[in-house]
Amino acid sequence: MTAVKICGLKDPENLSAATSAGARYVGFVFYPPSPRNIAADSAKELSLTLPTGVKAIGLFVNPTNEQLEHILGIVPLDMLQLHGSESPERVQQIKDKFAMPVMKATKIREPADLETVPAYEETADWLLFDSRPEAATLPGGTGHSFDWSLLAGKTFSRPWMLSGGLTPENVAEALSQLSPTAVDVSSGVESAPGVKDPAKIKAFIDAVKSAI
Repeated sequence: MTAVKICGLKDPENLSAATSAGARYVGFVFYPPSPRNIAADSAKELSLTLPTGVKAIGLFVNPTNEQLEHILGIVPLDMLQLHGSESPERVQQIKDKFAMPVMKATKIREPADLETVPAYEETADWLLFDSRPEAATLPGGTGHSFDWSLLAGKTFSRPWMLSGGLTPENVAEALSQLSPTAVDVSSGVESAPGVKDPAKIKAFIDAVKSAI
């Protein structure tokens, strides 16, 4: 089965819904402008309840070393997700300093947006492809998808996640066109911005299972 990441979790009920349904990855957002932002102490409490085999990923946007040190000093994370404008050089710096796997997000709206991917393949451990809507005010969780055909037939030297506007209703269609290592959902399983819905989480994961 294509693995599933549920991102932007903030409470035990939805964390349990995600893991019991079969999510392999859960995401904690450390970006204050986001409605999914979580305090470090709360993320620590949630991460300590994760079942064996479920990985905790921390999402950051152009983080400083000081911010990363602060969060990592509190929260036991398995991977860092960089969702800003971090350069390949910055990705390598973070990997070298913190000795942790790093996933780099690339935001896509047109073919030219993929031109930076080879440079990130040299440094990042994972790639993530998200949408780049024109009027977006946040770097992710916009609820907008992109033209999946832009990735059709492409292969990458790193495992990769498909993100951006995925929902229980459209994820099977996405998986009929592409073969990502994992799919990543946030707003698509919410009842309101930042408010996850356990039923939608289960429906999303069930849709991924049925698409295989």
